[in-house]
Amino acid sequence: IKDWKTRLSYFLQNSSNSNKRKSKKAGKHHNYFRPSPEEAQLWSEAFDELLANKYGLAAFRAFLKSEFCEENIEFWLACEDFKKTKSPQKLTSKAKKIYNDFIEKEAPKEINIDFQTKNMIAQNIQEATHTCFSVAQKRVYSLMENNSYPRFLESEFYQELCKKTPISRAAQGT
Repeated sequence: IKDWKTRLSYFLQNSSNSNKRKSKKAGKHHNYFRPSPEEAQLWSEAFDELLANKYGLAAFRAFLKSEFCEENIEFWLACEDFKKTKSPQKLTSKAKKIYNDFIEKEAPKEINIDFQTKNMIAQNIQEATHTCFSVAQKRVYSLMENNSYPRFLESEFYQELCKKTPISRAAQGT
């Protein structure tokens, strides 16, 4: 658990620092606070609940990193960003980057998808559309939801987040 906390703390701090740099430009400020046990328990109700929460996403990402499969969440997030792209030129360049990073054989963060899906994507990115990664993204989402997510919910780290910590007398001021 100590290793988990160290990793998550490091990850959140780095995410928070990069967000602070971005947020100063955008005029927004994002803080990452440890969720309440009740909030953390909501993550067990649906995978989307976990992904929608910044701390939950960071915790899940750290968990995937500990299992050596963080490329799945990174691919899924890259696809989410890709779908929001407006400019056709940016769409093409982002499609090629996603393909080079996650899809092609021996890619640095190669995801585990079948050969037919890889071939279909290779053809689709020639004229990139917002849906060229949809099939692969759904497969990776399903893989995370059905395999990694249940293991995350059983992990010591997640169980620790869900525990209610007793209030000590010192904290009560007595």
